[in-house]
Amino acid sequence: MMGKVFLAVTCLAGVTSAFLFSNVEWNGLSVTFGLNPFNSWVLDDLPRTMAAARYEGWTQISHCDASGTFRGNRYIKDNDYAVILLFDVNGYIAGIQCGIAKTDGDFPPVKQRGHIFQEEGNHYFLTAYFTDPAAICSEGRTPEEYSVEGTGTGLYIQNGSDPITQSVLMPYLQDSVQGTNWTMGYCFPVMGKHYWYNITEDMSCDDFQPVFLLYNRGKLNAFGWALGIHQASQRFEHPTQDKFGAFMNPVPRCLRNHASLSTMHIYMTARPSLNFC
Repeated sequence: MMGKVFLAVTCLAGVTSAFLFSNVEWNGLSVTFGLNPFNSWVLDDLPRTMAAARYEGWTQISHCDASGTFRGNRYIKDNDYAVILLFDVNGYIAGIQCGIAKTDGDFPPVKQRGHIFQEEGNHYFLTAYFTDPAAICSEGRTPEEYSVEGTGTGLYIQNGSDPITQSVLMPYLQDSVQGTNWTMGYCFPVMGKHYWYNITEDMSCDDFQPVFLLYNRGKLNAFGWALGIHQASQRFEHPTQDKFGAFMNPVPRCLRNHASLSTMHIYMTARPSLNFC
């Protein structure tokens, strides 16, 4: 039920903002926040073409399937499912995934499985697209479109098994978030102004959605995943409980049961170090 509610109340603002993307330039793609500029994992640039991915040692794990649960040619590096890159039929960046290995525990929450968490093989996947999922495995983008649009034209979060009808376009303008269930958190340098989905102090962590949005200068240019389970990949950050209040308002009391979260910031611009909200 929660997954369906997430889809419905977000959709209106997302569709409205679809007409506002014509002049957007998302000119990069990198992941992982950190303060150490000498750490190669921090703000790590990711390839945005399939040719570049292959050159950099990424390995294809599945091909574009216009009838599958996900859209895109899917690539990983060093068998690390924390970051999976999605490319369209013409080899241009189309999205990104995070794969969480199945465990004997209770993560992800049962009510989120089949919605924002999609099961395939030994993993549950979170999926975001940067272009219309309906075109990724059919026509894709031309070289001219990629040159103009860069990383993409919008942020779509998949929230069901059908990536076309159940992917939700996120609001591009920060002003468009008003009137939705997205809850404003705090500004954090080199991240942005955080928005969390419908968080309250007394909520159940079963309802804590694993995605947050980041706005800078009033526009969406980054987002991230937030998992209530430890992930060992160096792609992840691990903010401890005493830091939750730096980017979340309010902090759900149920998170007191978590010593830390596994988060990943994903940037769609070339210079995320300039993100100061």
